[in-house]
Amino acid sequence: MSPLKRLLDFLRLALSSHDYDFTAGSLVRGVLLLSVPMVLEPMMESLFMLADAFYVGRLGPDALAVLGLTEGLVVLVFTVGMGLGIPATAMVAQRVGKKDNEGAAQAAAQANWVALFVALPLALLGGYFASEALALMGASDDVRAMGVPYATITLASTPIIVLLFVNAAVLRGSGDAASALWALWLANGLNIVLDPLFIFGLGPVPPLGVTGAAVATLLGRSVGVVYLLWRLTRSSPRLRVGLRHFGIRPALLRELSRMAVGGMGQLIVETSSWVLLTRIVALSGSAAVAGYTIALRLLLFALLPAWGLSGAAATLVGQNLGAGHVLRARRAVRVTGFANAVFLGIVTLFCVLLPVQMVRVFTDDPVAIRLGAEGVRVVGLGYVFYAWGMVLTQALNGSGDTRTPFFINLVCFWAFKLPLAYFLSTQLTATHGTLGVFIAITIAYCLNAVLAGVAFKRAQWSAA
Repeated sequence: MSPLKRLLDFLRLALSSHDYDFTAGSLVRGVLLLSVPMVLEPMMESLFMLADAFYVGRLGPDALAVLGLTEGLVVLVFTVGMGLGIPATAMVAQRVGKKDNEGAAQAAAQANWVALFVALPLALLGGYFASEALALMGASDDVRAMGVPYATITLASTPIIVLLFVNAAVLRGSGDAASALWALWLANGLNIVLDPLFIFGLGPVPPLGVTGAAVATLLGRSVGVVYLLWRLTRSSPRLRVGLRHFGIRPALLRELSRMAVGGMGQLIVETSSWVLLTRIVALSGSAAVAGYTIALRLLLFALLPAWGLSGAAATLVGQNLGAGHVLRARRAVRVTGFANAVFLGIVTLFCVLLPVQMVRVFTDDPVAIRLGAEGVRVVGLGYVFYAWGMVLTQALNGSGDTRTPFFINLVCFWAFKLPLAYFLSTQLTATHGTLGVFIAITIAYCLNAVLAGVAFKRAQWSAA
């Protein structure tokens, strides 16, 4: 068989539901089977935002402002969804590894209840106070008048967003990362088709303007959730969820809720630190903000595949601990970490050697180019550390320990990164403030990797 044929067969397997046993056989193959769909997943979520921006941009700057300001609010919803997905992945993975199919189905069902308990109050508050939320984000009167219906629909759809994240996490925990990916493909495809229909109108459908983008996205995501719930009923023999599993089980709910606090906490800490960093950069002027924004988007785009690859560690650790293979679980972390480090090591070369060329694609302002390129180069130097930090954090989460990553993030991003960024940008580099922020980001993420490594080494893992 030719190498190309083997590669195509492997990709076909990785992008389809399969019954691969991640507690036996080649770890390298297991990492790759999980990571291929996980790498593509965050790119699908980015496609949602790009499609909306493409169509809404034709309605003018106020409509785009509605989109941007509401997305700033929805980041919190995404954080909640991803945070609730962390314990869902861990609990399902451990039970699948233990061959406790009934327990895995119960954990999946109870994860949906926790998602609803958290998301419904947020939906009511967001939908009711949508106008006030836009005002808090700095929207003008014209933007608010146009954007309240959009924000109301988007924030009221919080349960759909959270269920999408949680059920995708459940399937990843079972080893079926492909179904999570296909749900996003389906949701995105519908969103792209429905956006122009509802925004500009066609036949009996009236033009709804920017509100139409919210309707299209809600419908696309709702179909994605329905698909995920359908897959839960037939994903594989290891995870078959039926109506009987949705009976309330207080012990499971308490355990999921306890782990979810740490899961949401670690993401809220990290996300909010980026928001506050932008405020620190703003002290240096608009050119600094422009350079920082471009550099950040380039850097985060490069990290998307690495985040997906590191997600394989959570499933592998959870399933192997569940199966009682503690040494294999630790070995899976090393294999995944090495693969992630190699990938981001290659990215580092581009960041160090071609930062100006990368930034120049987005702007022709010489100051923004200089500051952005500086940021790409400085932050890129720490990418190999980030690679290991991501994997080690996911490994701890997959073992069921969400508290340790939360406290590590608290120390690295709130207690260390923010004060250091402010000090360096205002004192040591007063005329060159963004450099201090970029240095603080690099040091903080290196520290995060070191602390996660210490925690991983000291973790007393045993069979789940």
